Amino acid sequence: MRRNAKVLATTATVAAMLATIGMLQTASAATPAAGRATHAGSDGATSSWRGRSDDGGRLSHVFIIMLENHALDNTIGDINKNPGTPGYNELSMPYLTMLSKTYGNATQYYGVTHTSEPNYIAAISGSTWGVNNDNGWNSGSSITVNYGTKDSPVNKTYTLPPNQYDHANIVDKLDAAHIPWAAYMQAMPSAGYLQDTWPSDKNALYVSKHNPFILFKDIRSNPKDLRNIKPFTDIARDLNSRNAPRYVWISPDECHNMHNGIYTAVPGFADTPCKYPSAIGDPLDEHSKTVADNFIKDAVTTIMHSKAWTGNSVIFITADENDYDPSNPQIGNYLSAAGCCDSPVLPPADPEVSVDFPGGMYGGGLVPMVVISRNGPHHVTDTTAYNHYSMLLTIEEGFGLGKLGYSSDSAQVKPMWPLITRTHVHH
Repeated sequence: MRRNAKVLATTATVAAMLATIGMLQTASAATPAAGRATHAGSDGATSSWRGRSDDGGRLSHVFIIMLENHALDNTIGDINKNPGTPGYNELSMPYLTMLSKTYGNATQYYGVTHTSEPNYIAAISGSTWGVNNDNGWNSGSSITVNYGTKDSPVNKTYTLPPNQYDHANIVDKLDAAHIPWAAYMQAMPSAGYLQDTWPSDKNALYVSKHNPFILFKDIRSNPKDLRNIKPFTDIARDLNSRNAPRYVWISPDECHNMHNGIYTAVPGFADTPCKYPSAIGDPLDEHSKTVADNFIKDAVTTIMHSKAWTGNSVIFITADENDYDPSNPQIGNYLSAAGCCDSPVLPPADPEVSVDFPGGMYGGGLVPMVVISRNGPHHVTDTTAYNHYSMLLTIEEGFGLGKLGYSSDSAQVKPMWPLITRTHVHH
């Protein structure tokens, strides 16, 4: 997320960096920590796990629920500290917190970068493709750079084009392997909807920046694939059908994913409006977490009570990046730019970040990642460094697909099998 699409630069040093707009990251400044997963069994013992499962890690069905803009510490275990508000001094996300303790909890899981859209793109294609903005298929944005000083500004505006990705992606792999898939977008008005927002640009409950599938040229031009990108209201019927999708992506709308920013009620959506919070943890922020937690509970219940919840099925629940924080303008107004596992390395004063950005890794910060494995272990905490490339790699291995982009970097990107299977062997 970036709330303001127009960024004002304030030093002349950015001039030499303008050529970096859209550059493709080629390296990572950090190597994942050699973490370990621990499992408290019936005897209270713990064991270390590494590698893939004895059965090759085959997955039956995969479900991804992607939330927005909230750090690990501001979700799992977060307490509402606003006196006089509903849920004061209680967990703001009790259901997600319960899931994290009952199933798998990755405590060193990062967003790949900022803003929102490149995280979604990374999760299904293995790269951000040099993008650090939220432009849609039909909508660009602008950056205003000050070549003078604060007192004597000399501004010049540059435009960033719409994002129309022409790269291999998970749908290509799934289609080639004849694996049924579907992406469910809450508040999307119809299957294959091609506009960037709904119901309007100024009051966008649905946004294409949270629907990565619709931003890839080959998916967008394929009528069969477009039919698989559906309103969320279709999910219960589909999961109980004879040909239920095996790969399922779920994007809640802006009032259910903790993004917010809806100021006018949308007919048919009871949780609208949902205004932006003024600060992390304020009453509006805590309320948005409660709304998101209820969505997670409903979605997980729907999945686990469907005919598709069979065999080695897995649910991943995560967020794209950590919180918006205007106290950190040097990193684009985010809580943290920490990352791992091939997060992009950007130059100093990158104009898509800030003229005060010192340069280096530009990750998405620590975010929640809860893994519910139907046949897998319970009460697991994994401290391995992971990010959205790790989730992609795990799905690729579980479905026997080829690797996309940075998911092929075995030195830095590790699969998440310790959270999914009970027994592992080294590969």
